[in-house]
Amino acid sequence: MPYRLTVIGTGYLGITHAACMADLGFDVLGLDIDADKIRRLQAGELPIHEPGLEPVLRRGLESGRLRFTTSYEEAAAFGDVHFLCLGTPQKAGEYAADVSYLDRAVESLAPHLTRDCLVVGKSTVPVGTAARLAEKLTLLAPVGLGAELAWNPEFLREGFAVKDTMHPDRIVIGVTSERAEKILRDVYEPLGEVPMVVTDFPTAELVKSAANAFLATKISFINAMAEVCEASHADVKQLSEALSYDDRIGGRYLNPGLGFGGGCLPKDIRAFMARAGELGADQALTFLREVDAINKRRRARMVDLARELAGGSFHGCTVGVLGAAFKPNSDDIRDSPALDVAATIGHQGGQVTVYDPIALDNARKAHPHLSYAISALDAARGANVVLLLTEWQEFIDLDPEELGGVVATRKIVDGRNALNAETWRSAGWHYRALGRP
Repeated sequence: MPYRLTVIGTGYLGITHAACMADLGFDVLGLDIDADKIRRLQAGELPIHEPGLEPVLRRGLESGRLRFTTSYEEAAAFGDVHFLCLGTPQKAGEYAADVSYLDRAVESLAPHLTRDCLVVGKSTVPVGTAARLAEKLTLLAPVGLGAELAWNPEFLREGFAVKDTMHPDRIVIGVTSERAEKILRDVYEPLGEVPMVVTDFPTAELVKSAANAFLATKISFINAMAEVCEASHADVKQLSEALSYDDRIGGRYLNPGLGFGGGCLPKDIRAFMARAGELGADQALTFLREVDAINKRRRARMVDLARELAGGSFHGCTVGVLGAAFKPNSDDIRDSPALDVAATIGHQGGQVTVYDPIALDNARKAHPHLSYAISALDAARGANVVLLLTEWQEFIDLDPEELGGVVATRKIVDGRNALNAETWRSAGWHYRALGRP
């Protein structure tokens, strides 16, 4: 008989995992303590924006293979494999990750586990978390050792989550028994031939942290080169292109610009540093402090460039901001460089109007003091300076002549190095970009 799956936590990861597993043919029960969110999901409404996910969700609901609940008792009775998909945000005032949501989920689920099952963590956690949760699970579950834990980190990219779930480049499973390994191999068998790395708990936990640290380092490296390019009057775009042809380096994520944000990379590299310190290995990751600092400096430099084009001060200056989400194809504004820059300029006296194709509702809630527009042209209307801060395709495709017809002065700062500089300059724009002459 096929395994029945539960997915505990219906945030970005949980919704995607639940919907995709149902699409693969499993009976899936999603659980969350937020009753309103569960009601919306059961009605086929997505509380997040993720391209391609809504039809997958609706197929699961219509087939009867996917449904949602707020009851841990129901989930325990239903599931053979329970996936933990809880958030691990940064603790307030600290670098460390807050894993309390995971603890509460285990404490709520375990007392109802009366038959053999596998509990699978997918969250990004400090190394050592899995072993601690495994002990807690055994202690609290009536079935005792029959409730086993495994760790199976996720590697989803926002905007590509369905693709990354259905066609992953690898699957990592941290297990302590052949039984747990077999169950997870069976669960992921419908995905076809996918490289599977079978390891212990600590290694499985470290894989995601190490991957995010490497990615953050690569992004911050090219942005550090942008700083050097600005000081030496070189062009970081040309430098990046030249580096990309080296097979040892490659061109992916070597795009100079405003830097990374979102709910994962910033808090994950900080949590990685914090945990290394607890383990006495803090010197191994001191370089990540500079990675983080470089990333933050890009935001400050963006504000400086905008101020330069505004004539040295934002007072009395109207600024049109294109982009609020931390990246295109997402409504996620967590630690968004775009909104950080917009808010900073607003605090410094600028009259800021923001437009984003998807993330406006989230932006309004987080920054109600800013103004918002319903289109790129409306955001730029009467602007003394325009800032491109999220590289949505509709911004890349903007007609510089059309946009020039609504602004007060044709001045633009390209925070993502996404526009063709010559095209915009030919249209009479004063074009500036991070790391370029």
